[in-house]
Amino acid sequence: MNDATRGTGGPGDGTRAVRAGLPEPVKHEPTLPGPVFAAHFHLPGDPTGPYTYGRDENPTWTLLERAIGELEAPGRDDVETLVFASGMAAISAVLFSQLRAGDAVVLPDDGYQALPLARAQLEAYGIEVRTAPTGGDAQLEVLDGAKLLWIETPSNPGLDVCDVRRLAEAAHARGALVAVDNTLATPLGQRPLELGADFAVASGTKQLTGHGDVLLGYVTGRDAEAMAAVRRWRKITGAIPGPMEAWLAHRSIATLQLRVERQNATAMRLAEALRERPEVTGLRYPGLPDDPSHKIASQQMRRYGCVVSFTLPSRERADGFLEALRLVDDATSFGGVRSTAERRGRWGGDAVPEGFVRFSVGAEDPEDLIADVLRALDVTAG
Repeated sequence: MNDATRGTGGPGDGTRAVRAGLPEPVKHEPTLPGPVFAAHFHLPGDPTGPYTYGRDENPTWTLLERAIGELEAPGRDDVETLVFASGMAAISAVLFSQLRAGDAVVLPDDGYQALPLARAQLEAYGIEVRTAPTGGDAQLEVLDGAKLLWIETPSNPGLDVCDVRRLAEAAHARGALVAVDNTLATPLGQRPLELGADFAVASGTKQLTGHGDVLLGYVTGRDAEAMAAVRRWRKITGAIPGPMEAWLAHRSIATLQLRVERQNATAMRLAEALRERPEVTGLRYPGLPDDPSHKIASQQMRRYGCVVSFTLPSRERADGFLEALRLVDDATSFGGVRSTAERRGRWGGDAVPEGFVRFSVGAEDPEDLIADVLRALDVTAG
């Protein structure tokens, strides 16, 4: 899929990631200016100019927002990006800024674990929530009259994929806005705005920053009025990132293409190795040619992600497998340079078997990681 990295005719993904959001060079100044710590700024006279108060704008955010926008929508100047304190802050900003009492929204019923919490709050505000599974474009059946369609593709943790372009066209024909959670794919794997979505939303906590040390979220949108409402919501809630987190995120984006390439390639090799294990069932990875989502994924994704999901025969087997791993952290996040895995059933919020494992492939040598996984399966076989 390397040829697809220059889909817009511009620079490749590696070049873009390394240069994204950098200011024009100034003699004796750093390439990426350090974080600006400021609650307020000098402001004589009328409040004009970009920086007035630290809850509204920060120069460190500006550079990061520019960088993310260049990755999500390269070559376009009609999009805006806003960064948030976390992925859920970004998700909430879109949902609660666009919907009012009496509106209807379509959410996936197999999406991120915190979405049911958002659903309960939406319903408490008098918003009708309809749900449908991600696979098979089932959202089409419940779109009529909806104000917003929320898509998560690939879905977390089941890794189902839906046809973004088809759903966006259908939603727009019915007058609905479309938001796509792009966390798992990253902008290097999928560009929702190019597929017709109005918003690309993601948790920057995951592979975008990739080191497991930053909480961050963002919204990139192409509708000025809708994004003004998202900005207003951020101002009201104050769900802003700290300048150090924003700077760390921007610093990390420079290696995004390197990390994504390594992690995606290893994820494919791991999925192929797991396919040969008789105790592994329900294996999902959109890059596998025989995966149920592969056909659609191959049409809209440029890379397939770093997460592989599968099921072991029992809760006990899955717990034993995770404990036996030496190169993999038992943790609930994904997308980091250190591989992580967890038994998702321990949280109780996902409709998955007790032995279901979500495995996030890191940047370890693929031979070492796969050997560790196969050894852990062997030692727990009895």
